Amino acid sequence: GTAAITTDIAVTMAAILGTMVAVLGSLTLLQTPRKDDHVESAFFPHPTTQPSKYAYERFCAFYTPCWMAAFGAVVVLQLYEHFTAHTYWQFCGGVALPLLLQPFVGPTGPDAARPWYERYSTKANLWIAVYSFIGNYWYTHYFYSVLKANYTMPAHRLNNVPIAMFAATHFYFSTYHWFSNALLRKVVTTYQAGPARTLLYVSVVVVFSYFTAFMETLTISSYPYYDFEDRTLAYTVGSAFYGIYFLVSFPAFFVFDDDIDNDKSDAATKTVTLWDTFVSSCGHGMMILCLLDFVRLYLDIPLVVGANPKELLGQ
Repeated sequence: GTAAITTDIAVTMAAILGTMVAVLGSLTLLQTPRKDDHVESAFFPHPTTQPSKYAYERFCAFYTPCWMAAFGAVVVLQLYEHFTAHTYWQFCGGVALPLLLQPFVGPTGPDAARPWYERYSTKANLWIAVYSFIGNYWYTHYFYSVLKANYTMPAHRLNNVPIAMFAATHFYFSTYHWFSNALLRKVVTTYQAGPARTLLYVSVVVVFSYFTAFMETLTISSYPYYDFEDRTLAYTVGSAFYGIYFLVSFPAFFVFDDDIDNDKSDAATKTVTLWDTFVSSCGHGMMILCLLDFVRLYLDIPLVVGANPKELLGQ
């Protein structure tokens, strides 16, 4: 029955995640601590040497519990049962708005003294927004085709993807990438550079990518209007499939615009424009698209873009 399936999923996922954590623990034991006096082990950017990234990530850290509380209340209290297509868009768009508006109405740190188009927070939001658009517009169809996923709530759609999801992805991904930045920064600032640290760094990306994908699937599992034909497959294989996104984007966003607070007169300092930001996000988005399609080809599953998910389910 359903209870047996749920237990099987829990046992399988506990085994997978437990193994991953054990591997990370083992790799940590192989590390040599950094001895640089000027580098402190930290999750957040240094407020003196990286004040722009520090200000942006502090805002993400502050806002994350806010959107999680709002989103959680809708799911737990089943408020979505009263939502129309307009309500979904208004709610998700409204929750994404503080992140999107912050660079313009409340810039902090060095961003406050910069033109809006040079602010790190503007560029970070653009990078995430472009990535979120690509993910919804293109990658969702891999979930429809490969995992037989299906959105059934009332929705305005673009390319047969609920438009509200484009907005929701922005605040989800902003939080995910703040978390991944913190974990990768902790590795880089705590341990000496070398093959052992590189292996740990890559392993953290892999494990956190899988964990992030699994936790998102798990936390919305009680929401009845996003369904999978095989929920066990969605948790196990689906998490790995979704995790492909983050294998690329987590390390990419971590190093994005690293020179923002460096001396502009230094020839080695790279200035990142909004166009550079757009191209960077598009380029990493194409890497992810290729990886998803390689998996689809391996599984020998046809890709249908733009069709109603019910057609893919044979309904």
